[in-house]
Formats: sequence, C-alpha cells, structure tokens
Amino acid sequence: MNTYGKRKYIIAAIMLLVAFIYIVKLFSLQVVDSSYKLKATHNSRRRVVIYPARGLVYDRHGELLVFNQAAYDLMVTPREVQAFDTTEFCSILDVSKEVLIEELSKARKYSRYRPSVLFKQISAERYAVLQEKLYKYPGFFVQVRTLRKYPKPIAPHILGYVGEVSGSYIQKNPYYKPGDYIGMSGIEATYEKDLRGEKGVSYNLVDVHNRIKGSYKGGRFDSTAVIGNNLFTSLDAGLQEYGEKLMAGKKGSIVAIEPSTGEVLALVSSPSYDPNKMVGRERNKNYALMLKDTKLKPLYNRALMAQYPPGSTFKMAQAMIALQEGVLTPHTKYYCHNGYSVGRFHLGCHHDGPFTLTPSIEHSCNAYYCYVFRSILEASKFEDVKAGFEVWREHVLSLGFGRTLGIDFPNELRGFVPTVKYYDKFTFRGSRWRALPMISLSIGQGELGVTPLQLANYAATIANRGYYFIPHMVKSIEGCGIDNKYREKVYTSIDTTWFKEVIPGMENVFGPEGTAAMSRISGIRMAGKTGTAQNPHGSDHSIFMAFAPIDNPQIAIAVYVENGVWGSRYGAPIASFMIEKYLNDSILPSRKWLEKRMIETDLISNPEFN
Repeated sequence: MNTYGKRKYIIAAIMLLVAFIYIVKLFSLQVVDSSYKLKATHNSRRRVVIYPARGLVYDRHGELLVFNQAAYDLMVTPREVQAFDTTEFCSILDVSKEVLIEELSKARKYSRYRPSVLFKQISAERYAVLQEKLYKYPGFFVQVRTLRKYPKPIAPHILGYVGEVSGSYIQKNPYYKPGDYIGMSGIEATYEKDLRGEKGVSYNLVDVHNRIKGSYKGGRFDSTAVIGNNLFTSLDAGLQEYGEKLMAGKKGSIVAIEPSTGEVLALVSSPSYDPNKMVGRERNKNYALMLKDTKLKPLYNRALMAQYPPGSTFKMAQAMIALQEGVLTPHTKYYCHNGYSVGRFHLGCHHDGPFTLTPSIEHSCNAYYCYVFRSILEASKFEDVKAGFEVWREHVLSLGFGRTLGIDFPNELRGFVPTVKYYDKFTFRGSRWRALPMISLSIGQGELGVTPLQLANYAATIANRGYYFIPHMVKSIEGCGIDNKYREKVYTSIDTTWFKEVIPGMENVFGPEGTAAMSRISGIRMAGKTGTAQNPHGSDHSIFMAFAPIDNPQIAIAVYVENGVWGSRYGAPIASFMIEKYLNDSILPSRKWLEKRMIETDLISNPEFN
C-alpha cells in the first residue's frame, strides 16, 4: 500500500475517534448529567438557600433570653442584571448611588454567574416595598434570614453574638459559604453546631419579570432546612439582671455557681452593653465603637479574662495546704506585732496579738499566714525550699488556680501561679532558694493572678469540702445531653477534713467582729472571706468570696470591684445581696439603705480615691 493510502486510513480513523468523543460527550450532557441542563436554563430557575432559624436560648427557669426575628438579604446575580432605574432602587433601599455602584462592583468581582449578597439585613418595612417592585429589577431577589433578638438587655458576655463568617474559616469548614453567619462569641460560638441547624435549598421557577411562579419539578430537588436545637442555660435571668444592676457604674465582675452541679448562675462583667447593639446593620458600627473604648472596655469579659491577685481570699488555701502537709494544726498559734518582720523586712498588718486558725481567718491576719507559708516551704520533710515550693504549687493547681477550668465558653484564661522555672529566671538566678523573697504569696499578692471564675470555683470547692464540678453555662440541649465531663467530681489534693477546719473562720467573717459584719443576713448562715488586691495603677481592688447556706450550699460567689479599696466596702455587700436575692428572692427592709448605696455608687465617673 502506498503512502497516500496509509494516510487516508489514519485520517479517517482520527475523524471517527473525534466523532465518537463528541457523541459520548453529548450523551453525557443531555442524558446522564442534568446539572448542565439546569445551568442552561438558569434564567428561568432560581436556586435559593433556605437558612434555618437558630435555636432559642432559655435560662434555667425557662425564661426566653434569645429568639429570632426575620430579616432579608438582597441578592444579586450580576450576569442577569439589566438596565434599571437606579434612583428609585436607591430610594427604596435608602442608599446612595455611589454605594450601590460599589456593591455591584464587589458582586461582579466575586462572580458574574453566582448570586451573592448585595445588601444585608433589610428591614421588614423596606422589604415590603421592595417586594412589590422587584419584578422591575432582573437579577435581584430576596433571601430570608433570621436575626437574633434579646427581650432583656442582659448577659451579652454570656450569650455572645452572631456575625458573618470569615474567608479563612470557610476554607477550613466547607459547610459555610460567603455571607453565612456564625456564632462569634459566648455560647453562640461554643454551641454553634447545636444552634445553627442545617441549611436547605429551594429551586423555584421565575418568569421574565423575575417573579417566582412555583417550585421546580414539584420540589423534587429541594431539601428542607432543619431548625437549630434550643439551649437551656444554667443562668438565672433574674439574678443576672440584679447583678448587672449592682455593678452599674463599676468595673469588675460577679460569678455565681451552684456548688452541687457546677452550673453558673450568674456571670457579670462590668461595664457591659445591650446585646441588641450587636444585631442588624448597625452591628459593625457599634462593635467598632466599643472596641475603641479603651477606658471602659465593654467587650472585655472580665469574669474569664481579667487576672487579679486573690488577696486575703487566698489565706484559706494556705491554711489547708499547711494542714495537709502536717506543719499546722487548728490550734497552732502565731503572734502578730502589727505585721510580720524579719530583719529589715516588714509586711504590715492591723493586729497586735496571738492568733490560731479560726481567728486568723475571721480577722484576716497577714502575719499569721507569713508564718504558715514559710512553715510549708521550709518543712523538714522537704529537701529544700524549692522542693517545698513545688509541693505547695501542686496543691494550689489542684484548687483550680493557674490553669483553665474547662468552662463551656471561649477565651477562658488560666491565671498565673509562678513556676520553679519562673523564680529561677527572675528571682533567684542560680542562687539558693529562700522563702522570704516569695513571702507576698502568703497573702495572695506578688506574682499570683486569678480570674473571678477561678475564685468562685474555689468558693464552690470549699462549699463541697474538697471537690468541684467543672463550671458550665448550659444545663441541657434540646434533643441531647451535655458532655459527661461536667457531671464528674474533680477532687483536690487536700483531704476533706481540712476544708472543714477553715469554714468556722469563714462564718465568723460575718460575725460582730468579722471583716464583713455589715453584710450579715438575718436567717442565712454564710461563709465568706474579704480580700484587698494591691493595685499599682490606682486604688486597690475590693474582693469577696462566699457560699451559703453553710450546711447545704446552694450558691458560691466571687465579686471583684476594681478600685473598690477594701473587700468589705463593695465586694462583701454586693455578694451578700446576690446571695439574699437568690435564696430569698427579696432584700430585707433593714438592708435596703445599703442596697441603694451599692446600686447608686459610680466608681467610674466619681472614684473615691485615686
């Protein structure tokens, strides 16, 4: 066969192969894969994502804290947009032509063929007007969304807020698409998967005027949105609201816990804000304003993130560690000469006389706990002070300090309990370890830093005589339970016996000669401890921790009032009112004058001391 004949067969084979490929491809497009048919007829069909309503949020008594309100996003598919009356369009939406042009440009950059959000969260009033005239504007349609609504302006740091998902998060989680919303903080973030539900999809037929005429193929390709699960929090809405009222005009926080469960009854961070400000088209503006407020820091959750010295509230921990290590008995006596002195060193106190354990807590003697702390570190059972410190530190960590507790909440900080490595680097630097350079730890000062949550958990641990439950904000989730870890007891390294030994002194704190005598409540046996945290930047902080009733603890509480000077001045009264409100649901008439003073005191605008 000549060369020409061979080429003829080769060319014929190539043509047959190409024809076969085209036939197979056409068969695939027209018969096998219907998605291309959908794309080809996209002008008459519209795919609409159906966003589910987020789950509702209730308090422990079933009071509604968060619900949903309908909102509307205006969508645009740039390829389908035709010339339209921009003046009328802008008037309906209350936007300028410049803004409209800018947003349309962004939509085109995103995709000419895929719909995207042009304007978010249009009000129901504007939507009603727009819907009647939407047929004039091909390429535009409305997608229904829901916004969070808060019947009471309380607990923003607990409830959190919802915002638009970031591009970086979308890359990690393909469930979310640009324009979707996600829980950004608080329980909205922690329980996002429970609250969000599952998106659905609806395919609708539209006419030449962009009006929906019915579902495509009778809804064969549609999927139903699944509503999010409702959450029942451990929060007592009435107690939370009362706590915020008491803390108005003050910087600080209140954390109240039910000792028998670890459920958080109230978590107040002050200054606060109305959670409704973080909803709707004004959210970004309000967020930016609050973020810039470096004086009040309303977005800052002091209850979980602020770290303060525990002050004298730490003295029970010192006593229990010393009792556990066998270097102290309830009858051990130490003498206070207006403080503790060694050579030229002097740590001041307000007493002159001997103390045993119970009176030392009642009167909050500093010198007593300097002796106690040194007795731990210098105990003969330890090789040296460093070894004693390591044992002391492990006990402190077991009480819930210096680490995160694991609350079902984002951004919890661990506080700070110094390590051996820390003191080797900054204090001793290769020299012999000694107790005196660390003596400020004895009264809860120095390098120690604790959060209000940790202090409230410490109060709950003493109330339980040696164990706690991991604090948590949610009691139950509709359709499923909470993590079992919140139902397990966490024991400390200190024997139950020694917790019982510090409680009489804590009860006497409310006695006639105690540091919180003014905060005593008739008919309620309480155990508590005042504290004053030194503050190099202004007036000292007022601290108080307590639990009640002593024999059947139902509430444990910690209060921090920044620049409140002494624990008995603001911390103790505020804590006592929270306890009384929770246990009795009302305040005794004889205490109304003090309640009024706490509510009306404004330490932000009118500080008592500088």
